Amino acid sequence: MILSKKRPPNLWQRMLQFASPKRFSLMAQRLAPWCLVLAIVLGLIGLYWGWVKAPIDGVQGPVYRILYVHVPSSWLAMFLYLMMVGWSLVYLVLKTKLSAWMVQAIAPTGALLCLVSLVSGALWGQPTWGTFWVWDARLTSMLCLLFLYLGFMALIQSLPLGPRAYVAGSLLVIVGGVNLPIIHYSVMWWQTLHQGASLSFLEGSRMAPSMMWPLLLMTLALWFYAWGVILWRCRLIVAEGAWSQHQAWRMLTEIKGVSDDEHDA
Repeated sequence: MILSKKRPPNLWQRMLQFASPKRFSLMAQRLAPWCLVLAIVLGLIGLYWGWVKAPIDGVQGPVYRILYVHVPSSWLAMFLYLMMVGWSLVYLVLKTKLSAWMVQAIAPTGALLCLVSLVSGALWGQPTWGTFWVWDARLTSMLCLLFLYLGFMALIQSLPLGPRAYVAGSLLVIVGGVNLPIIHYSVMWWQTLHQGASLSFLEGSRMAPSMMWPLLLMTLALWFYAWGVILWRCRLIVAEGAWSQHQAWRMLTEIKGVSDDEHDA
């Protein structure tokens, strides 16, 4: 008898394995602490390098050091919303609960980073522009991003958790994705007080390496922080979902038991 060899799972099949809430929860439990440890280590190095060792800017002076918080938080706030758009599309196509839970887990961290971006930008703007706030295209579109984050969280809280809430939240997130290119290209499309990008994948960097490297370190630190918190929060959401299912099953069992007793009587 010739035994057929079982083919090893391909990349797509391996990825689908983590769509199982149980497998994802185990993975998140292992990865989240390491992400947070890396965030602390890289953050301390980046802050010391950027706020102490990096040279003073010849135009703005020491106040430019706010960029080591402002720029990474702005990048991550936009990128996390883009991730929400991606997971929302996955939910609408595949109807996997985990994708909807990921959107829920990302939103609070994205909102926090968006708020940090706006506050740090205001603190940077006062000494450079002479005001904490102007209705500039970049600032206004970033404020809209914060409202999109908060609006999504309010919508999810106002509806019973289930397909209806997940679909409504996904549609809101996808429609709000139109704001992302507006944020990115606002300094090119309109006259704004906000300066253009000093660091670009296509055009390279206009920053001195001694200023650029701590910025990249801070970006990595916030990246690991964000995903450490997101994985931990999503794990809690998965646990809450499992507990709700257990409670619902227990209630149905009790109701069935009562009805059987009444029938026997």
